Amino acid sequence: MPLLLNAAYLVAILLAWPWLLWQAIARGKYREGFAAKLLGRVPPRQGNRPCVWLHAVSVGEVNLLGPLLAELERRHPAVECVVSVTTKAGYDLARKKYASRSVFYCPLDFSWAVRAALARLRPDVLLLAELELWPNLIRAARRRGVRVAVFNGRLSERSFRGYRRLRPLWRRVLADVDLVAAQSQQYADRFRRLGAAAARVRVTGSIKFDGARTDRGNADTRRLARLAGFDEGDVVWLAGSTQAPEEQIVLAAYARLRAEFPRLRLVLVPRHPERFDSVARLLEGCGMPWARRSELESGELVRGGARFGPPCIHGGLRDEPSTLDSQHPILLVDAVGELGAWWGTARVAFVGGSLGSRGGQNMIEPAAYGAAVCFGPNTRNFREVVASLLDRDAAAVVADGAELESFVRRCLKDPAYADALGARARALVAEQLGATRRTVDLLEPLLPATSSTAVAA
Repeated sequence: MPLLLNAAYLVAILLAWPWLLWQAIARGKYREGFAAKLLGRVPPRQGNRPCVWLHAVSVGEVNLLGPLLAELERRHPAVECVVSVTTKAGYDLARKKYASRSVFYCPLDFSWAVRAALARLRPDVLLLAELELWPNLIRAARRRGVRVAVFNGRLSERSFRGYRRLRPLWRRVLADVDLVAAQSQQYADRFRRLGAAAARVRVTGSIKFDGARTDRGNADTRRLARLAGFDEGDVVWLAGSTQAPEEQIVLAAYARLRAEFPRLRLVLVPRHPERFDSVARLLEGCGMPWARRSELESGELVRGGARFGPPCIHGGLRDEPSTLDSQHPILLVDAVGELGAWWGTARVAFVGGSLGSRGGQNMIEPAAYGAAVCFGPNTRNFREVVASLLDRDAAAVVADGAELESFVRRCLKDPAYADALGARARALVAEQLGATRRTVDLLEPLLPATSSTAVAA
């Protein structure tokens, strides 16, 4: 099997090479980590502490690791946790969030690369996020005696149909997986139908709920609100994790709403960092003043393309909103890893990736803060979360720009409606908490017996 998979991966890379090259040149992707990805030359681990290797993909999964890492290390302080990622955005965020741990690019699923990485890391347990089922990696891990688990397991109907075409392969892969901790009963059933042993598949709920903050008064949100110059009279509409053409749709709606509601502020947070500049160019032509978040951090702001110094900066924070309120209504957040805190500033939230083809983005975070949440109809990646929100009348679906504008207008004209929608959403999230604890409970038998011994000071 490894030889056939290696050949298949090489063919796939050769076929995709023109696209990969274009992505590297035009968007700066795939330029880093070649030694780790192709040869498995990840940072070698020093010492002989028990080790848990956690693998995420990109920004969303990296954020997901936070509560799981905290719970693992709280219970087992002797364990050394190392983190691998796939994308540059994920790598940059992981280095920032988990700086005290080894962070590296995960090797591609070539047999020689994964064997080399395992030899350098010497893990006891390999934890794979959601649906990171890499056959060569899992097989090589088990041959070294490494226990393997999937956490926050998710298997959509679309993915299941694709995987089912190679069911004999996935049955063999899943036979080497000790535990699948699935987000829902529906996902658990699909893993079993794909070939996982029924006793090894358990339902824990989604860790994404545990990672969501509920306190709008947290220090990160307060700092960002001061940085943006929001005051008590402002109403913040945040459009987060957006993709093209959602920014254009949001801006068109905002231009009309702004005339009617002059204290309405708009925060745009595109999903992909490589699109920050293209969204900035879109804002250049919108005819309204705007700023880049990165300029605020550095003590400058860009307003309609021109630079202005801030009226009052103390320690990097803006203590007085001054000219950054009604004179400066739009903020482009061109930073990675801050969206969770920015949601805490929003009274009204539009969750992007849902009017296009992406399949939706995480709507749990704005719901946890009690924002009035809406999203488009294409949310296949979060079907269970969406179904729960809609069943509780805790969010709204908007089919297009006109419905989006209508929803925001209703929230602004009828604050009681927005407050009730947000309160129901926040209550729903509170009820779902605990997936991290349940997951670590299930991982306990896989962890080395010595991991419960604290490291000597």
